Amino acid sequence: MRTCAAMLLLSALVAGPAPAADVRVLNDDAHFAEGPIWHHGKLYYVEYDRNTVTTWDGRETSIFWSKPGCGPSAVIATASGEFLVTCYDSNSIGRIAADGRDLPPYTHDRDGHPLIGPNDFAPDRHGGVYFTCSGTLGVHIDGKVFYLAADGTITQVASDVRSANGIVVSLDGQTLYVIETEDHRVIQFRIGADHTLSERAVFVNLDELTHEVAHLFPDGIKLNSKGEFYVGQNPRDPKAPLAGTIFVIDASARLLRTLKLPSPGVPNFAFSPDEGTLYVTALDQLDRPPYRGKVYAIPSR
Repeated sequence: MRTCAAMLLLSALVAGPAPAADVRVLNDDAHFAEGPIWHHGKLYYVEYDRNTVTTWDGRETSIFWSKPGCGPSAVIATASGEFLVTCYDSNSIGRIAADGRDLPPYTHDRDGHPLIGPNDFAPDRHGGVYFTCSGTLGVHIDGKVFYLAADGTITQVASDVRSANGIVVSLDGQTLYVIETEDHRVIQFRIGADHTLSERAVFVNLDELTHEVAHLFPDGIKLNSKGEFYVGQNPRDPKAPLAGTIFVIDASARLLRTLKLPSPGVPNFAFSPDEGTLYVTALDQLDRPPYRGKVYAIPSR
């Protein structure tokens, strides 16, 4: 019975890609595009292999910022009008002025802890930003979560996170959700009044969510105004059964629906201001440089 149920679920999940009429390609030559945001009428996203922050203004793409050796994985706009970039390769948080000028980066927290593999951002309601550091590659469980306050102070707030990746704050500001990619799950923490984290627990295991019909490697996570979580993935096998699938989950960790893209890797995304469009950074070439892919715009439902 379990095998039959799993097969039925797999059939429901592995739908064809979104209709061609609903898929727009904004950039057909992105080199590991990741970590996008919509800000002041433009889509900002990084290109890891090009070491850039790229923008799309509704008509064309252009390079906003570039820094060799950074290896960016996400970009975010701050309350002060600057931008921050997770520089995965240089183990730093890049800082960018509103006009694109490079500013001195952050490399350690206030206690001297290094930032090993900065990965993704999640802003809170206080002008601060939580960010993940994936840690070292391999079997090590040394990922961390940091809090960057509005005054620039960085504090480590969680450790022993395995391959810490996507991150998002709940709508009420009381819970932080963090993806552990190599453990195939999303964990959660209670956020304290001083921005500290406690009460760590598992929110959802993506393998269990799909009844083990495929081994999933969750990547980015975003939350819409209805409290629905969008979880992207970056599979190890481009022909995996659920490759190219974005999962939409409710606050009880129940699967609501899926979105399917033509590209196998769909690590991250951003909503349009009205949340009707999802801007997806996608990978076609998963395992070697230049990690060619695309940036899509699709309906969010």
